[in-house]
Order: sequence, then C-alpha cells, then structure tokens
Amino acid sequence: MRRVLRPALAALMIGVALCGAALVPHDPLLPLGAPWGPPSGDTPLGTDALGRDVLSRVLAGGRHLTGTAGLAALIASATGIAGGLLAGWRDGPVSRALSALADLLLAIPLLLIAMLLAVTLPGTVAVVAATVCGGAPLTLRIVADAVRRVRTAGYVEAALGRGESGPAILRREMLPALAGLAGQDLGARFVVALQIAAALSLLGLGLAPPAPDWAAMIRENLGGAGLNPAALVAPAAALALLCLAVSAAGHAAVARSRGPR
Repeated sequence: MRRVLRPALAALMIGVALCGAALVPHDPLLPLGAPWGPPSGDTPLGTDALGRDVLSRVLAGGRHLTGTAGLAALIASATGIAGGLLAGWRDGPVSRALSALADLLLAIPLLLIAMLLAVTLPGTVAVVAATVCGGAPLTLRIVADAVRRVRTAGYVEAALGRGESGPAILRREMLPALAGLAGQDLGARFVVALQIAAALSLLGLGLAPPAPDWAAMIRENLGGAGLNPAALVAPAAALALLCLAVSAAGHAAVARSRGPR
C-alpha cells in the first residue's frame, strides 16, 4: 500500500504546485488588507507584507520552482545515467576521464557553483546547470558501480554470447535492471534542484517581484513572523512537503523494483 500511496502523494503535491494557480480564491498580486493581517474568513492564512492573500500566493507560488526543478532533475539524471553506463561498461581512458571529472565537480561546493552560475546565466538556466554539475556526478558514480557489478551476470554473458553489441546490451539489459535506481535518482535530483532554486530565490536571484514564489515569500515575510506566522510557515511547509513527497516516491520506486519480500 505504501508503494502506491507515496507516488500518489508526490503526484498530488507536484500537481498542486504546478496547477495551484487555477485554485486561488483571490488575485495573488492584489492587496486585500493591512500588511501581515491575521487569518480571517476571507483570508484563511492571513495577508503578507503587502497585504496580499497568503493562501492565494502559496497556491500560485510553486509553479516556477517545481517546473525548473523538474527540468533540471531530468537533464541531470539523464546525463548521469548515460555517463555511468559508459563509465561502468568498460574500463579504460574514457571511464577514467569521466570518473575524474565527476570527482572534480564533487569536490566543489554545490552552492558555490550555483551562485557563480546565477550571476552569469538566467535563473532557470543557472539552476539546471548547477544541478547537472552537482547531481550528475553522483548519478554517474552510482550507475557506474551498479553496471560493474552486473556486467558479468549470466544474462549479460548470454547476450554477449548471442553477439549483441555493447550499446544494445546496455539499452535492453542494463537499463531495465536500473529502473528502480533511476527512479530514486530522479527524485533525489529533483530535491537538490528544488533546494538550489529556492536558495537562489532567497538570495533575490529568482523570479522578480511581485510574482508569487515560495522561497521569495519566506524572504519577504521574515519581518512579520510575529504578526502573521502563517505568511512565513505556509510557503516553507509547502517546500518541505514537496521535497518529502518526492523523496518518498523515489524510495518506493526502488522497493517496487526489488519486488515483494
């Protein structure tokens, strides 16, 4: 049951983050009352620093972060899996070069990479590039180790005996065996990309005001935490719940690939 509920919860959270703007009770850009007003019947989560409805801004504030993180995760995971298959299938100069590049990128703090990229590239491109630089090397090493463990397995030996080429074996034999690992890795890359996007937005390098954005809402409402805590807690909780749901779905993908015990 948990293996079904976790992906469903992740899908629900992602759906709300991407499509929540269609559910807003008020215009998230227009003030409705005094700054940091308390919850009321018309504004269940109160108002923010400019008197805008917090609930409406939370519902509309996850689209950009989630879309950017999803794109970055797909590119980083695909890059890492492709590199891991290549590095793990056959030892040689290419494998050593890929492993050395991965080690070099992993030695540099990810937030430093993200900040350097953010001042030279547009926000979305910076998040994608930082996720690839920080996430793909981890994926590469994990996949390469997995490929090395199974490349002498019986079904791989049988495929070689039939005269199948290396790329065909990787595509037909290795990739299906790595499906669960790939699902978990995609979830992990998504969480990392979401953290990078949120961090850059907190530093003022994300969407320009007054666009609703969960991370920007945290920065904008720090000063009113004592007047209306919901303005600060609600976007932070939305970020945390999305990360937890996607991570749980990734673990469920690995459990499903291993089968019942």
